[in-house]
Amino acid sequence: MNKVRSVEEAVQHVKTGMTVMVGGFGLVGAPLTLIEALTRYNAMNLTIISNNLGEEGKGLGVLLRQGKIKSAIGSYFTSNREVGEKYHAGEIDITLLPQGTFSESIRAGGAGIGGFYTKTGVNTEITKGKETREINGELYCFEEALTADVALVRAHKADRLGNLVYYKTGRNFNPMMATAARFVIAEVDEIVENGMLNPEEIVTPHLYVDAIVLSKKVLTKEGVVSR
Repeated sequence: MNKVRSVEEAVQHVKTGMTVMVGGFGLVGAPLTLIEALTRYNAMNLTIISNNLGEEGKGLGVLLRQGKIKSAIGSYFTSNREVGEKYHAGEIDITLLPQGTFSESIRAGGAGIGGFYTKTGVNTEITKGKETREINGELYCFEEALTADVALVRAHKADRLGNLVYYKTGRNFNPMMATAARFVIAEVDEIVENGMLNPEEIVTPHLYVDAIVLSKKVLTKEGVVSR
């Protein structure tokens, strides 16, 4: 089985109105080649599940400027001031989750769990309207699991089957998101033949991955550059 695809072929799985998980913390570990391809594609009214929406004019920030994002679920939107501006202008809906809650909600979605109870955020604005329950004398609120139609993830290396190896902090949210979407596209730096990856290094097994594309964008100290 060979899951290697062109970028153009892969992003056609993202359709108007879909919910899309996108890996990365800031621009680190973000699938920048796939995001750039979406800026040239006509999918609109997207719900983006991501830690943040890139930076101003970078990464998911470009999709935001194009008006392709109708809502976002994440925890760290202050890296892109335009998110707040569009929110206050009524151009985008925002669901803010504490980062640990955000991470666990994705993990729960990938594990087939409907949700979980947490103490984080109880009696604050971010849990307003959510179910609460007393457990062992303490108050918890219920958080629903997060899933998506498509996940765009970034890994360091893959074989043609789709087994994924990550590099340092680029791992961030990517492995969890790869388990929580119906269709998973992995952007990687290098594609090797099957059997060449050390099994002990594989984090995401190939069963979770539907398509692989070769990255054409690299994040350096100077910014995002093309290969």
